[in-house]
Amino acid sequence: MGVYNVLKSAGGPILRAVYHPWIRGAENIPAEGPAILASNHNAVWDSIFLPAMIQRELVFMGKADYFTGTGIKGWATKNFMKAVGTIPVDRGGGKASQAAMKAGLDRLAKGELFGIYPEGTRSPDGRLYRGKTGVARLALESGAPVLPVAMIGTHAAQPIGQKIPSRTNIGMIIGEPLDFSRYRPLAKDRYVLRAITDEIMYNLMLLSGQEYVDAYAADVKAALAADGKFDGPVPNSAKKEG
Repeated sequence: MGVYNVLKSAGGPILRAVYHPWIRGAENIPAEGPAILASNHNAVWDSIFLPAMIQRELVFMGKADYFTGTGIKGWATKNFMKAVGTIPVDRGGGKASQAAMKAGLDRLAKGELFGIYPEGTRSPDGRLYRGKTGVARLALESGAPVLPVAMIGTHAAQPIGQKIPSRTNIGMIIGEPLDFSRYRPLAKDRYVLRAITDEIMYNLMLLSGQEYVDAYAADVKAALAADGKFDGPVPNSAKKEG
């Protein structure tokens, strides 16, 4: 049994006993074959609760900062992220981001599940923000279906700055698969990529009930930080797409 399964077997029952998380739509996850789980992102623990509640192994992209921390906390975070298979992504873009995208495509090519947060960073206030088009590129280049996933209650349980989630109602809703295979010949068309991403975000809005904001969460964080109204981590770049 791999480290991922050991952690899931040991940690899953603890999460269920302490937080009593619920899930709806788990039957929409295919029993086999590739699929992209595109989730809203409100808390660090989104990447823990969702994999713990589904049967198949799920690996997410995670910010590169998780792998470069120092001290005991940095060491623990880095090794945990490696153990659960998190794929580091440099949110500043460039070759590092392309490497993360390739890692996701390689995983999908093997018929496995891959998780991504289209917003690119955690929501600063619990609202749903504009998605980046990487999720659309993954869908078109891999041919895999996209399952929208709404994490419910994680912002209230663990807002930015809070290290351990409060014992509150945490759930997840997995929507029906979205098939974009008809657009594969247009995989490099930025307007098509934008339209696909917006459709995914629309489905996330319907599932989550969140208010939608047509702006990048990273931009909002940067603006709030500049005004002294946000003291959490700010991504290096909000890189405009589409």
